[in-house]
Amino acid sequence: MTELATEYLEVGSGTESRRIATLRRPGKAPGIFWLGGYRSEMTGAKATALDDFGAEHGLAVTRLDYSGHGQSGGDFLEGTISRWLEESLAVFALTEGPQVVVGSSMGGWLAVLLARHMHGLGSDRVKALVLIAPAVDMTEELMLKGFSKKELKALREKGVVEQPSEYSPDPYPITARLIEDGKRHLMFGRGIDVGCPVTILQGGKDPDVPRDHALKLVQHLLTDPVTFTLVPDGDHRLSRPEDLELLKAAVEREITVPPEQLTLDLGETT
Repeated sequence: MTELATEYLEVGSGTESRRIATLRRPGKAPGIFWLGGYRSEMTGAKATALDDFGAEHGLAVTRLDYSGHGQSGGDFLEGTISRWLEESLAVFALTEGPQVVVGSSMGGWLAVLLARHMHGLGSDRVKALVLIAPAVDMTEELMLKGFSKKELKALREKGVVEQPSEYSPDPYPITARLIEDGKRHLMFGRGIDVGCPVTILQGGKDPDVPRDHALKLVQHLLTDPVTFTLVPDGDHRLSRPEDLELLKAAVEREITVPPEQLTLDLGETT
């Protein structure tokens, strides 16, 4: 398997400029475009499994570290949904042809925002979305609404809340900047139109993004075909070998189904 060299892309200008690290595997379309979660890196288990899948099938695979993450520049505490979406769109622009966009947790929210943006431009380059425990509207629904009075006070007075995480020995900082910016991108409360099929993989024992939250997203996808798969004993990461096989199967299904087959299926639905 070809070893990939990290490439860098400058996003933003002036004081907003940051150096974004990417891993880009050349190959045929449809490609796979990976968006990771909050505080995750593009070399994680799911991203690596998808890259291996792409290499085996000769598919293009594109990954990135958001600013403040992994090998990218920038301060994590300056990170917002707006900044990370801008970076995701900039790296997506480097790809060619249709893409199956795969987003995990916060990356699921960014994937939906990216697909909606591209669809709004009249582009059909997002062939499908595959979302793993999608944390749509997480800043409001999964962070702010769960803060204690003490944490709300810290957010007001210090501009940051630190919460323990089972995924890291260090606490996860959540900034007032992130919470406030997130309000600009809230999606629940009105229909969401992404213009492509959506597959959702959700762990039944996910403590971070409960199944009801993922089902709430399903209820808002009013115009696009949706497949929802619950893994009863699955956790938030869904990174066990059997979970990774499920993920690869979901991506393979979206890659191999031709557009005309989707049109035929939709036409026969009553």
